Formats: sequence, C-alpha cells, structure tokens
Amino acid sequence: MNVMRTGMLLAFMTALFMGVGFLIGGTGGMMIALVIAAGMNLFSYWNSDKMVLNMHHAVEVDENNAPEYYGIVRDLAERAGLPMPKVFLIQNDQPNAFATGRNPQNAAVAASAGLLQRLSPQEVAAVMAHELAHVENRDTLTMTITATLAGAISMLGNFAMFFGGNRENNNPLGFIGVLVAMIVAPFAAMIVQMAISRTREYAADRRGAEICGNPLWLASALNKIARGAQAIVNEDAERNPASAPLFIINPLSGRGADNLFSTHPSTENRIAALEAMVEEFRQMPPARAPQAPLDDEPREDRPTPWGRDGASRKGPWA
Repeated sequence: MNVMRTGMLLAFMTALFMGVGFLIGGTGGMMIALVIAAGMNLFSYWNSDKMVLNMHHAVEVDENNAPEYYGIVRDLAERAGLPMPKVFLIQNDQPNAFATGRNPQNAAVAASAGLLQRLSPQEVAAVMAHELAHVENRDTLTMTITATLAGAISMLGNFAMFFGGNRENNNPLGFIGVLVAMIVAPFAAMIVQMAISRTREYAADRRGAEICGNPLWLASALNKIARGAQAIVNEDAERNPASAPLFIINPLSGRGADNLFSTHPSTENRIAALEAMVEEFRQMPPARAPQAPLDDEPREDRPTPWGRDGASRKGPWA
C-alpha cells in the first residue's frame, strides 16, 4: 500500500510538472517537461542521499570516531530489524536530524553536533529511532523526489513569468494559462509536499517511540529541538529550503502549526500525541510491551562526550 501511495504521488507530481510545461509551451513544452521530470526522478532516485548530505556538509562517522552515537544507531537498527544505515554527523550548532536514501539497504541517518551536545542519550536514541522509522516506511525517497519536483515546478512558474508563454502554439488558455503556471501549480506542489511531510511525521513519531521503547523520550527531544531551532540559525538549510521537510523539526524557523502552510506538524501536537501513547504502552500485553521503562525520564546525570567514551554494545540509553 505504501508503494502504491508513493507511485500515485510521484505520478501526480509528474503530471503537474507536465501541465505547467503545457501551459508555458503547449504540446512541445509538455513533452520537454515530461523528459525533464523523468530525468529528475531517475537522478533523485539514485542520488537523493548524496545530494542532501552534501547540501548540509555531513561527514560519515563510524564506531572508531563516534562510538556512542554510532552504537545507538546500530542498536536501534537491530531492534527495528533494519540494515545498518550509514551514519553521518552535521557540523551545525542547531539541534536537528534527518534520514535519507532510496531504500533501507541504501539509507543514511544524520544528526547535528548541536543535537548530540544538547540532548541526553535517551533523547538522541528517540530521535534516531524516529529517523529509522522514516527509513522503514521508505519516506525518505518519496519526500526527496517530491521536494525536487516541487522546486522544479516553482522554477517553471518563474520561467512563465519571464517568457509569457508560447503565443505561437494552439494553447487556448493564453495569458490565463501562464498565470496558472506562475501561481497555481507551484502552490499546489507546495501543498502536496507539506501535506505529505506532516502525515509522515506523525507516523514516524509513533514508530520511533515503538523502536526506542519510550514515547516520553521523543517528546522531550522534540521540545528541546524546537527551542534550539528557534534560537539557532541553520545557514545550510536557509540556502536549501527544499530540504526542510526531511528534518525532524523545521530547520528554517522551528515554528509551525497544523495548517495549510506548515511543513511540519505543530510540535505541541506531536508531543501531546506521544504523551497519549504512554497509557497505550502500559496496557500492552507483556510480549508486546516496550523494553524501556515508561516512567524513566531522559537522564542528565553524566556528560555525553559523543565519540569519546566508547559506549557499550547495549547502548547508554537501554
């Protein structure tokens, strides 16, 4: 079902891209847009992870130079039944994280230095579990390709403003068609991108809480990340706003609400949903109960010198 929804989404975005091409250049413009859309889909499929990681200057780490961080991801991947993803560190003071990759076998997760410095091990585990949930649900490919096509549709709308459409073709819409290409199509692409992002964030929050074992850890992490994102500017994200929906919290402002124009759900609503899961977890049969104690608050009783203290195989959050 998830594959079918993804296919339908990409087909819609491609059709919208072709429609903009038709409004600008008639049949010829539509065919050119089709070729461009197909090329962008293929390029994004094979290179989406590299594109996003390069945008944010992420550096790959391993158990030698970041043992605690790497160990947390490794243990979570084992609990989720996922292949071990590549692990990256973003040298950015804003606390945030994202996942990327075309499938679970070619996935990567990335956390910022600010996140590792400001969050407890349990909170970091909850955040990375959320990102692994995106990997498990194959959200990363869908959101990256959608962001690519949405940006391209907006670019075509700008072309329409400069070129004014092809007056030599048989397009009966004329100036109205150009206005649609300039305004309506980019707006529609933006709405689709935002709606997809919000829906998938709620699903990843739930699955992430299941993977790490305690929804309160993720609730606490989201609160800290949202406050940090409001206070600290992420310059790389500002230069590449199309990548914003990939992050666990909007890196552009850290604010937002569940409305038509938000790329992320309201942090308050996400926290409330996670807190509501606590009673649900308590009522689970013992065989399905989470491994982490639900009353355990994220520990702040020791420093977290990520990559220096050689975390154990079980992880400091277990």
